[in-house]
Amino acid sequence: SPTPALSRSKGEGAVGAGNYPPLAENPNLEAAGYPIYIIVHGHKAMPPFGEMLDDEQIAAVVEYIRTHFGNSYTDPVTLDDVASAR
Repeated sequence: SPTPALSRSKGEGAVGAGNYPPLAENPNLEAAGYPIYIIVHGHKAMPPFGEMLDDEQIAAVVEYIRTHFGNSYTDPVTLDDVASAR
């Protein structure tokens, strides 16, 4: 069984102080609107980052998690997508 740090670095999620779902091969990331909304507004243990990151930064994070960790959702995330989630 991988160590918790190793699991997190591979996007496999973690259980500890909370339950953190995996980024790896996560079908919830197929629609870009879901991770955009979560990053902007937060959810449960995930704080909102909408006031700290601009639209371009959020789009870059969403594109990264959707194209890494075994995910292959390559449709672009636009600045309009992020702006509409705010």
